Amino acid sequence: MQHSIETDILIIGAGPVGLFAVFEAGLLKLRCHLMDALPQAGGQLTEIYPKKPIYDIPGYPSVLAGDLVQNLLKQIEPFGPGFTLGERAETLEKQEDGRFLVTGSRGTRHLAHVVFIAGGLGSFEPRKPPISNIEQYEDCGVAYFVRDPEMYAGKRILIAGGGDSALDWTIYLAEKAAELTLVHRRTEFRGALDSVDKVMELAKEGRVRLITNAQVIGLQGEKHLESVQIQHDTDGVLDLKVDEFIPLFGLTPKLGPIGEWGLDLSDGAVVVNTFDYSSNVPGIFAIGDINTYPGKLKLILCGFHEATLACQSAFRHIYPDKKLSFKYTTVTGIEGMPAPA
Repeated sequence: MQHSIETDILIIGAGPVGLFAVFEAGLLKLRCHLMDALPQAGGQLTEIYPKKPIYDIPGYPSVLAGDLVQNLLKQIEPFGPGFTLGERAETLEKQEDGRFLVTGSRGTRHLAHVVFIAGGLGSFEPRKPPISNIEQYEDCGVAYFVRDPEMYAGKRILIAGGGDSALDWTIYLAEKAAELTLVHRRTEFRGALDSVDKVMELAKEGRVRLITNAQVIGLQGEKHLESVQIQHDTDGVLDLKVDEFIPLFGLTPKLGPIGEWGLDLSDGAVVVNTFDYSSNVPGIFAIGDINTYPGKLKLILCGFHEATLACQSAFRHIYPDKKLSFKYTTVTGIEGMPAPA
C-alpha cells in the first residue's frame, strides 16, 4: 500500500481559519496536517492581498494580511503541523477503521480521523488571460504562481497585472531577473501605494520596463516560450523576447471535488450545525467562508470561533471515551512555551 500521511485532523485549506484551527487542536493535543491548492500558507491573505490592512482582528487596531498570516504561523509552531501545499484535495474515502483517506491531485494520500474543510470559498484557480495557446506554454514559460523565485534568476521575465501580487513580485524579482517587464492594461494600479511607488522608482532607474495601457495577446516559441506580443492602446502591437511570462490576474474560487463528497450544500457552501460546525457526514466539519448557516457572516473572526468549537467536537469524535475538560491557556500555558507564573 502506498505510504500515507497520518494525522488526527486533516485541514483542507491553509488560510487564516485553517491555521488557527491548528492552534485550538494543539491545545487538545491533537495532531494536524494542512492541505492547500496554493503553493504557500495563508490563502487569499497571502496570494491576493498580503499588504491589505485588516481592522477587525481583536487586539490589532490594524494588521496587514501578510503579517496576520505570519503571526498565525508563529502561533502554531509549538504544535508542529505538517503541510501539503500546491496540491488540491481530490477524493475522500471512508476506511474500514473509520478514518478518512483524502488523496490529492498529485497523488499524496492523507489518513485522518477527522477532516476540517477550511477552504475559504473553495479551491482557487488562476484567472487566465484570453490567449488562445496559453495552455501550450504552461510549465514551459508560463506560470500563474511564483513557487520558486530562484528559478527566475538571470531570466527575461514579463509580469502582467495591476494588483498587489503583480507589484510585489515585480519588486522582488527585479533583483534577480536579467530583464523584467511589467504590463498593465491601465495606468492606475490596484495595489498598495508604497508598492506602486517602488515600482515607479524601479522603472525610473531602468531596472523595470513598465508598459501600461497594454495587454499580452500572443505567445510564441517552439518547446519553450520565446517571445510575446503586446497590444498597446496607441503604439499598436509590440514584440518582446521573454523567457518567462507570469500573468497575475487573481484567483477564481471553485468548490471543486469537495462538491462530490456527499456533503449537504447550499449555493456552493457546506451546510453545518452551529453547535460545532459539523456537516451531515460524521467526522467532517466545515469552518470559515466555505460553510453556511442562518446568520452566517464571512469574517475571519467568525471563522476563528467556528474552528474553536469544531476542535472540541473533533476531540470527542476521536476519543469518545476520554473526558474533555476546558482549561484557559492563561493557566495551562502552551506546550513548548512557559506557563504564566
